[in-house]
Amino acid sequence: MPEGHAAIQWDLDRLEKWANRNLMKFNKGKCKVLHLGKNNPMHKNMLRATQQESSLAEKDLGFLVDTKLNMGQCCALAAKAADSILGCIRKSIASRSKEVILPLYSGLVRPHLEHCVQFWAPQYERDMDILCGYISRKGHKDD
Repeated sequence: MPEGHAAIQWDLDRLEKWANRNLMKFNKGKCKVLHLGKNNPMHKNMLRATQQESSLAEKDLGFLVDTKLNMGQCCALAAKAADSILGCIRKSIASRSKEVILPLYSGLVRPHLEHCVQFWAPQYERDMDILCGYISRKGHKDD
């Protein structure tokens, strides 16, 4: 079994053969290489005799993943989505009582903050500040 870059290239070749056997093709325009790690030698990978384009960040499963596996952008996007839902709630609901707001928050806002949190969990204090502080301020803001 090959190691390192040779193992990755071997896997790509096997995937290509599998796709050909099953009468499928890879869309070369959508195939990119994300080099992870600080000391990555950034080898060039080939798919169908074509060198694959390198990328600094790619979206996977709805989340932006960069070369350092930094999830700060995911925190900001989750906060933005939750903020837009909070804005809709604030504009459309006249009552500010806990009995009205808490079920709406739990049902509409929290899912945006908890969606796949195991994957993009905040890594730094600044990420938590983005999520907690921004949403809390917006949620408790009085008109």
